[in-house]
Amino acid sequence: MMNHLLCFGFGFSARALAARLQGKGWDISATSRDAEGLRRISASGAAGFLFEPGFIIPSSVTHILVSAPPDADGDPVLRWFEPQLRQRAADFKWVGYLSTTGVYGDKGGDWVDENSALEPHTERGKRRLSAELAWLKLQLDHGFRVHIFRLAGIYGSGRNPFIALRNGTAKRIIKPGQIFSRIHVEDIAGTLEASIKHPHPARAYNVCDDEPCPPQDVVAYAAELLGVPLPPETAFEDAQLSPMAKSFYADSKRVSNARLKTELGYELLYPNYRSGLAALLKQ
Repeated sequence: MMNHLLCFGFGFSARALAARLQGKGWDISATSRDAEGLRRISASGAAGFLFEPGFIIPSSVTHILVSAPPDADGDPVLRWFEPQLRQRAADFKWVGYLSTTGVYGDKGGDWVDENSALEPHTERGKRRLSAELAWLKLQLDHGFRVHIFRLAGIYGSGRNPFIALRNGTAKRIIKPGQIFSRIHVEDIAGTLEASIKHPHPARAYNVCDDEPCPPQDVVAYAAELLGVPLPPETAFEDAQLSPMAKSFYADSKRVSNARLKTELGYELLYPNYRSGLAALLKQ
């Protein structure tokens, strides 16, 4: 039987997994809310479907990736398609839900793992935790094979500090004590593929590299690689960040990735930002 992945949402991480699996003979389908998104899906070689209540999940789908974010009313995939999902639970070998390390909340720079308390205080983190719990309830009630992936800050081709450095908009934003974890998008795809090969339903995984650090360190190293002057330091209070960017700075913690290594046997391609940025510069 042919493996067929359906992506609810076709953002940065979903596209990376789709490309990885297409190269291994998988069928890929994905949803989008608009015509432009459907064109992007088609251009990637996948089958595109409009994300709307009348959508019928193709009968050939064997695996599902959920990357569509929750909104104020909850998870839109469950809101519209839960009856279909319940009826066909046995058809799906693997379901992955992309969440965020924001579900842990602010830990003052301390370490967290998958057994740490889930105490989000941002709206984004609270919505993601509610969505996680809703998907896990589907697992408990209907035998759905759900896996939760808590993603750190994502970077990769087309999304990295080189872009801002080259166009002159880069900042070294200073917030004392701020620590982030991050992950290269190709390592997200690799982790998801490892989970598909070694499924552990109802399990959550932190997806991050080995080296949490202050965000200004990453910008400084990228500038060094490019051979350009360091951007000036900007205090967090003066940075004029978007609401989304501010939400990232609301939490400070170091995230452990031990479980994805030991349980999934995944070896990171880019175990720290230095190796990841150096590889991106060569592309």
